[in-house]
Amino acid sequence: MLITNVVVVNWTPRQITPGQAIYVQDGKIADLGPTADLIARYPDAPQRDGRGQLALPGNICAHTHFYGAFARGMAIPGPAPKDFPEILRRLWWPLDKALTANDVRLSALVCLVDAIRHGTTTLIDHHASPNAIDGSLDHIAQAVDDAGLRAVLCYEVTDRDGEAKARAGILENVRFRRNLGRHPRLAATFGLHASLTLSDQTLADCRRANEDNGSFHIHVAEHPADEDDSMARSGVRVVRRLQRFGILGPRTIAAHAVHVDPWELGLLRESETWVTHQPRSNMNNGVGAAKFDDMLRGGVKLCLGNDGFSNDMFAEWKAAYLLHKVANLDPRHANGDLVALVGADHNAGLAEMFFPDQMLGTLSVGAAADLILIDYHPYTPLTPGNLAWHVLFGYEASMITATVCAGKPLMWERQLLTLDAEKIMAEALAAAPEVWARYATFAAHA
Repeated sequence: MLITNVVVVNWTPRQITPGQAIYVQDGKIADLGPTADLIARYPDAPQRDGRGQLALPGNICAHTHFYGAFARGMAIPGPAPKDFPEILRRLWWPLDKALTANDVRLSALVCLVDAIRHGTTTLIDHHASPNAIDGSLDHIAQAVDDAGLRAVLCYEVTDRDGEAKARAGILENVRFRRNLGRHPRLAATFGLHASLTLSDQTLADCRRANEDNGSFHIHVAEHPADEDDSMARSGVRVVRRLQRFGILGPRTIAAHAVHVDPWELGLLRESETWVTHQPRSNMNNGVGAAKFDDMLRGGVKLCLGNDGFSNDMFAEWKAAYLLHKVANLDPRHANGDLVALVGADHNAGLAEMFFPDQMLGTLSVGAAADLILIDYHPYTPLTPGNLAWHVLFGYEASMITATVCAGKPLMWERQLLTLDAEKIMAEALAAAPEVWARYATFAAHA
């Protein structure tokens, strides 16, 4: 495939090059240069006209939850939850119990439709369905494969549903990773909920079960309750507790880390653990704002996720840019270039760890052909120096017209090509009332 007449945009090095064409072969960018030159070089290649649009690397989401899809529009019975632990008990834990295997499949599919429409080509998911554990990751993997996207999957191990289900969660992580083998667009890590729902024994069992891989995905200090529990349980704060059990490391993702202290930040940096920031979710749950600038100054590998919000990752960029200014009463926080560094470069580095034979997050020869087209024609100059601010103040999600992953068009001219969105949404709408009814039963006993 030859995509002609595009403005190629890269983040590192920051470049904007008009009049380009991109030649895609075997899932990778095989050539890139002026449109006339590439048409001459590849006269028989099928052509797709980019119509002068911006071509950017596909966006990457460093932490999400497909399983939360059926929460959209749901009202929590009774008075509004007063804090995040109550939100967990009254919304998310009853909801994950309500999911059947078919609901798991549909939750993934509706999120993948959303990802394609928003130009997010790689997603790192964290799944929970305690009444449908066995094979749940296979259902999600099949949905990702059908969509044509790239994803890293895991199951959330927790003690909150009893010893048998904690053991089943461990086995699901191990089984899925071992059976997956090498897949060009699918990878696996090992999921843990959070320190506050994991006993010492379960942490030790998870480490032992994952000894040959050492890659974990866990929520860390999203709310002070996680730190309080860890102190009561072990006499140390969360990050130190996880370090003792061998959970931290250069292949581990610590989601949120909103309430870590400077000593914990030092441990995260020294262990080379990846930290993901989810500003829209943090605002929604009222848990506070992570130490964005401090983490970056201190050398923490900070990435950007969405925690199950829409897969418009540029909306997450905008939320990060704004949140830290108001949280710190200082407009210098979360500079636009830093937001781009986290959302583009760091996310690409994390994704490449799971796909070591792929170059992600760049439009260059040899890189994976994961790209999006944006119909953005600003009325002010667009330069490498102000690119991040055009994303923050000019770009809108409706401007995405095409999404390509591993060289395969998943959407072109806003038409989905791999998933039947109408059929998926109709199935989800038909299943939702039963999901909500089961949720209401579980929530009544929360």
